[in-house]
Amino acid sequence: MAKTIMVIDDSASIRQVMNLTLKKAGYDVIEACDGQDAISKLQGQKINLMICDVNMPNMDGISFLKNVKTSASYRFTPVIMLTTESQEGKKQEGKTAGAKAWVVKPFKPEQMLEAISKLIAP
Repeated sequence: MAKTIMVIDDSASIRQVMNLTLKKAGYDVIEACDGQDAISKLQGQKINLMICDVNMPNMDGISFLKNVKTSASYRFTPVIMLTTESQEGKKQEGKTAGAKAWVVKPFKPEQMLEAISKLIAP
């Protein structure tokens, strides 16, 4: 069975690129437009990995990360932060909140797939 990846980003074009890249690589994809949307879509379903933007309306990526890491279902789900933020302080905040990787936009799809394959086997 295919592994499921949730892509959380307020940019429709980023979600589209990620969706195409991940589906081509054999993953199932669930999209969310911000942290709140993502939480409403989780509802205990099996997610193997999450890719999350940092700067989003309603609930930003770091708040989402802190929230999702308190859930028994997702405490050990790896999260890759995909963002324009490259400051060390933000990265540290993400790491402290539980992010496993930090990918700065613009990114190459191969770079993202490589990061994913290090965290979950296809």
